[in-house]
Amino acid sequence: MSSEEQALVAEELIDSVERGRFELYRDGELVGWLYYTHLKPNRYALRHTEVESSHQHQGVAGAMVRRVFDEIRAREGTITAICPFVVEFLSRTTTYADLIDARHPGYSDRAAAESAQAKTGG
Repeated sequence: MSSEEQALVAEELIDSVERGRFELYRDGELVGWLYYTHLKPNRYALRHTEVESSHQHQGVAGAMVRRVFDEIRAREGTITAICPFVVEFLSRTTTYADLIDARHPGYSDRAAAESAQAKTGG
């Protein structure tokens, strides 16, 4: 999808609390979701990112993670990075470094996150 096409796409991020996930909709269609656990006082453990197969390789996961981070920032929350995609995303930018929970940052690299997921079957 070109940047011109992306500019014409209407995106909406929904916090589906009952499902424990943020959902990204493009033009009204569910295209991706990011599972989380909301912990006290206001920390989000970001556990797993998924993109509908028909929307893979279109920048959905990256767009969704940015929108989720912006939403958590607006809520004055912090994040614990467990999802390998989220961990890798954070390793490529400092834009969201302020969101990482100081006491519970999560994994520092994608390999560690993937290894932990493999051990837990997640």
